[in-house]
Amino acid sequence: MKVRQDVMDHLVFLRKAINYHNYRYYVLDDPEISDAAYDRLLRELEEIEKRYPGTVTPDSPTQRVGAAPLKAFKTVRHSLPMLSLSNCFTKEEVTEFDSRIKRFLKITGAVEYIAEAKLDGVAVELVYEKGKFVLGSTRGDGTHGEEVTVNLKTIRSIPLELLPADGVTIPDYVEVRGEVFLRKREFAFLNEKRGERGEPLFSNPRNAAAGSLRQLDPRITATRPLDIFCHGIGEASGLPRNTHWDILHSFSQLGLKVNPLRYRCSHIDEVIDCYEAIQEKRSELNYEIDGVVIKVNDCRLQESLGTISRSPRWATAYKFEAHQETTTIKDIIVQVGRTGALTPVAVMEPVKVGGVEVCRATLHNQDEIDKKDIRIGDTVVVQRAGDVIPEVITIVASKRTGKEQRFAMPLQCPECGADVVKLKGEAVYRCLGLSCPAQLKESIKHFASKGAMDIDGLGDKLVDQLVSSGLVTDVADLYFLTVTDLEPLERMAATSAHNLIAAIEKSKSSGLEKLVYALGIRHVGAHTAQVLVNNLGSMENILHADEHALLTVRDVGPEVARSIIEFCKQEANLTTISRLEKAGVSYTPRERKTTEDLNGITFVFTGALKRFTREEAKQIVEERGGKVSSSISGKTGYLVAGESPGSKVEKAREHGVAVISENEFNKLVAPDH
Repeated sequence: MKVRQDVMDHLVFLRKAINYHNYRYYVLDDPEISDAAYDRLLRELEEIEKRYPGTVTPDSPTQRVGAAPLKAFKTVRHSLPMLSLSNCFTKEEVTEFDSRIKRFLKITGAVEYIAEAKLDGVAVELVYEKGKFVLGSTRGDGTHGEEVTVNLKTIRSIPLELLPADGVTIPDYVEVRGEVFLRKREFAFLNEKRGERGEPLFSNPRNAAAGSLRQLDPRITATRPLDIFCHGIGEASGLPRNTHWDILHSFSQLGLKVNPLRYRCSHIDEVIDCYEAIQEKRSELNYEIDGVVIKVNDCRLQESLGTISRSPRWATAYKFEAHQETTTIKDIIVQVGRTGALTPVAVMEPVKVGGVEVCRATLHNQDEIDKKDIRIGDTVVVQRAGDVIPEVITIVASKRTGKEQRFAMPLQCPECGADVVKLKGEAVYRCLGLSCPAQLKESIKHFASKGAMDIDGLGDKLVDQLVSSGLVTDVADLYFLTVTDLEPLERMAATSAHNLIAAIEKSKSSGLEKLVYALGIRHVGAHTAQVLVNNLGSMENILHADEHALLTVRDVGPEVARSIIEFCKQEANLTTISRLEKAGVSYTPRERKTTEDLNGITFVFTGALKRFTREEAKQIVEERGGKVSSSISGKTGYLVAGESPGSKVEKAREHGVAVISENEFNKLVAPDH
């Protein structure tokens, strides 16, 4: 049905009007019209769209609720990692953070910072193209998140279309980072209703927000009064990025909701003053905060500072002092982690700490227990470190009765009976048995992960079933599975079983360096595994290398060498490695180029890569003598532009830097990859 132009014009008017009034109500908290007048506008829009279904668009205000339930969340790859923050807990640590910044930048003057209240919420990314909200995802592991676009659309403070504003141009593309949260009053009301229905209560507002955002039925999410504050940026094109303060101001101008509890500080002492001011307001706020985020304001300095591992150098979280309570330790048990670390855990009388019921708390290690003289039966002060992880701070000696019992770490693993060792220089006791049941599931997940043997289809639930059923008792058992073994498992039809067996078979040719990394040897990451294989050449040489031989390998220090030797001494580990070879897993290193044809050439990457991870691309470049940088300069040789590239493309052209696609990069550096 053809729609008259006057109807289309009125549709555009209604949508703009509703978006504007959403912004006034949900973002500014300053409505210009009554609820009844707003409802009339929305009903009028709904009636026109019902009469002319072809006019409905994904960004229409009517599409915030009503999508069909999802079967599962898709995975989204962030074009730039959503990094976590380092933590500071004292003024001295904050001052040292400032000193590190200055040392790295080689400056002596004051650095300007932004101090923002740190929300205790759920990190998300909102992608806008030409001003339209097109994709939303959770932080996930920082590299990949879950697509929750439909659920995010139900949050009224998220604009489906950015608002034009004086002095701010709608960006062509922008990735907005923010924090979804639930206000304290709404959280209490939600729990009250759940209690009335006999449903389990949420432990805190953050858990409630996370659970609400991850509903497969967006209509349920729509019933939860979620909110958001936008605080950061990923890739962007067409948005000025001179300072972080300017970015936040631009967000506000475009209709995005930004926390007003933020300050521009000319030096670090001013940051500490702002921290104390925000902390004083904490109890008055209607949402949870657990500290203050400190960010270098100048975006060029941010780029120069770069990142360390999984956190930016230019930002840190200054955490509030944790809430503390007193309780009694009923017992001390030992938990075994994936790497074999034995962690003593206090089992306590349940107590509310910061609004959350706590009945267990980490005791870290035996040295910590001895230092604090913690005993079973003690009355102790417990807190949530960083307002999250429960830990015992001190004992209340005056409450002792003489019946308290001392604790000592076991000499054998409580799960598998293997010897427990404490390596020189470490405070942690470890079980070195590769097939320890407590470690097994996590070990299998690591073994099958993309950076290791890359067994597609071996997800968490399937790993749980394989271990629980006894089909897999160590990683070598994976290679002896059959379709007949797999078919009886839940959600494992014949096709899925055949596909998994094929993926396991394919993984046999992953190469020795992948296998060494997949074994999960303490301190041996992907890079160290590659270096070991490059220098020692075979699994046999690695297994029989003494400390002297290992220390001659570049990047292998005493701690790594000791860890490898201890791992290789365990009979169970040697048996597993032998069975892997018998199963046909290749112990041959992959053929790799050893030329230095990229010597001195610097590469920068932007956007999402399909063929490589950023780490893989970096490794390929460095193996050929090249360098990888995070910023464009006149010394940059190539900018590799993946999907949805950001402003770096424009900057590269300004500097006369060659911009190439991922396919061109592949032909240039890895034609055999």
